[in-house]
Amino acid sequence: MNSPTIRAKKGHVVLSRIIYGAIFVLMLLLSGLAHRTYAQTTSVGLSDPADGSSNGTLPPGTIPNQALYLPLISVNAQSVSPRVFDAIPVIAPPVDHPAAINGDLNLALRGYISITAALTLVDINGDVDLDAPQLIGLFSPPRLPKFVGTYQVYDWNWGCGPHGCRGDLLTEPESTLLEVATTPGEPLFIPTRNAEILGGGYKVLVLYAEAHRITLTYTRQDTPAVGYVVQLEDITVDPALLALYNQLDAAGRSKLPALRQNEDFGIATGATMKLAIRDTGSFLDPRSRKDWWFGFQTLLR
Repeated sequence: MNSPTIRAKKGHVVLSRIIYGAIFVLMLLLSGLAHRTYAQTTSVGLSDPADGSSNGTLPPGTIPNQALYLPLISVNAQSVSPRVFDAIPVIAPPVDHPAAINGDLNLALRGYISITAALTLVDINGDVDLDAPQLIGLFSPPRLPKFVGTYQVYDWNWGCGPHGCRGDLLTEPESTLLEVATTPGEPLFIPTRNAEILGGGYKVLVLYAEAHRITLTYTRQDTPAVGYVVQLEDITVDPALLALYNQLDAAGRSKLPALRQNEDFGIATGATMKLAIRDTGSFLDPRSRKDWWFGFQTLLR
């Protein structure tokens, strides 16, 4: 028969084993938690794994089976576009200078300076085209925006260099580029006009596009020398439209993107954008009431 002393010693041994076992289980749990944390914060192939090996892989079982929530990366909504735009055949040969370095297509090459002129609609004498592009159509709903700046555009001298160069300032008419107020992110549409350039409702051809500027013509000819042309600066062109334009430009410009009346082509980037309008190549005053702003009989204040 065991003595009380022997029974006490055995009890201590059992208790010690229980305590040591509990400590061992606790250490295993803590080790597993450390591995899970490591799996969520270490980039595979960039840091050494927890076991000290240098093969750039994590030990099996360290990736949790549950859903892993990673930080959200914000992306500009305009960087990817689900839109699909159409292309139509171009009449006549393509432009005879690469579009990006063509001062008739890329307004940035010409440049412009700020001037002091009336920030109102102006009355100019002359004939009226009842189907001239109406600039209120840039916005939805159509509106007369606040005028915030006036500019003069430089001429383009085709007589210097292989692709021409900047010429003198165009001082007639008074203003050849207008800055108007916009709401950042608002969609932009083509200025309204009844005439189609092809069946199916197509009204304009995209002659040139960059991420933050676009040149539109109201003909199917690959030139700004015929018909009306609208050029917009400080906007964000829809990435899908820009990709299509770049693809067609690289392919020889036998086709170019075309837009319908109520088809938005981009958004306002900031609080203002700039616009120019031309007819048969010449820059006209975008403030002209009788030409581009039908129906507004009072001056904009």
